[in-house]
Amino acid sequence: MTTTAAVDVAGYCRALADRAVRASRSVAMTPGTKRAAALDAVARALVEQTGVIVAENAKDLEAGRKAGLSSAMLDRLRLEEKRVAAMAESVRQIAGQTDPVGQVIEGQVRPNGLRLEKVRVPIGVVLIIFESRPNVTSDAAALCLKSGNAVILRGGKEALHSNAAIAKCIGQGLIAAGVDPHAVQVVETTDRRAVGELLAMQGKIDLCIPRGGESLIRAVVEQARIPVIKHYTGNCHVYVDASAEAEMAVRITVNAKVQRPGVCNAAETLLVHQDAVKNGLLVKICQALAEKKVELRGCPRTRAAFAGAKAAVDADWDAEYLDLIMAVKVVDSLEEAVEHINRHGSKHTDAIVTEDYAAAETFLAAVDSANVFVNCSTRFSDGGEYGLGAEIGISTDKIHARGPMGAADLTTYKWVARGNGQVRG
Repeated sequence: MTTTAAVDVAGYCRALADRAVRASRSVAMTPGTKRAAALDAVARALVEQTGVIVAENAKDLEAGRKAGLSSAMLDRLRLEEKRVAAMAESVRQIAGQTDPVGQVIEGQVRPNGLRLEKVRVPIGVVLIIFESRPNVTSDAAALCLKSGNAVILRGGKEALHSNAAIAKCIGQGLIAAGVDPHAVQVVETTDRRAVGELLAMQGKIDLCIPRGGESLIRAVVEQARIPVIKHYTGNCHVYVDASAEAEMAVRITVNAKVQRPGVCNAAETLLVHQDAVKNGLLVKICQALAEKKVELRGCPRTRAAFAGAKAAVDADWDAEYLDLIMAVKVVDSLEEAVEHINRHGSKHTDAIVTEDYAAAETFLAAVDSANVFVNCSTRFSDGGEYGLGAEIGISTDKIHARGPMGAADLTTYKWVARGNGQVRG
């Protein structure tokens, strides 16, 4: 691993990008069966090297504890045998998916006889900048390879040893299958200047996808001279409607908040219709959350109904806690809930719990988010749960891709015309 000392960062990054460009042209022409075989080889290497990966991860965890990383960050960083096995299975699932490259999105025969098709093609070179989660290394590599792209991976220093061990497995798999190993490259220097250099490489790097906290993503956007797909925060909501079934509402809210609080699709705000306060449902939900050690920060009406809630301040409605903390607000109507979500939410994932079909349909149509759910936990907003095998990220943008991004979302398209001598008059 290269340190920050005595490094020509600009030269290193140019060489990295040049290799990626050459590899992108090669892998784009590599048959889908061969790319799938490479992914299967990567999965085997991950399983075979599980002990090494876990041991290297232990070094990162120890360093993280000494550096004072939060429990949520340590959870994201942690790899045990079960998580490595899940990483390998994710790579296998991606390998087994339909190859998106060359798919015809639409086609027609024009009146002049031209056969016109809109065909999926790789984007080219993708830069992934991410924090903590070392599984992103294998997920991103697999999705980019499946979609015929080359990828440059820049992980955080907190996962330095873990990412290097995973990258070694990826390289072994590519070489075993006869695929250019430069199709997947990990940035080895820890020098922060490398990020700025890579983000400025117009004409070589085609797209950047940052994965991490809001500060990282905003820093990437400010520096980038290449396109960026992003989500800043995961301020997700559960709205309990007047007609919500009590046990379902409790189960969904607790799962959305507690099942894994340190991830972006965990719910941060609970909105409850005033009728669900009158019938005691708000208290039941709050009690269930409190039993799971969730700190509740409520509006005045919430605190009047449940004395265990602390007073919420304005900043709580916009907060991504990534912890066992939840903001709670009583609303007078579905319309007020929707307005609150669209004002304070991050356009990530929002759910309604209701037995009212009309209310559900209104919520689905009116909430402006990438993922909108009825009667299920926000935790299902995930590439694996969507059948994508994994995700390159969850986009809250409206351009190109939205929601969990799988292999198909890492393609663009070209128009292909086949004629027999037509000219335009």
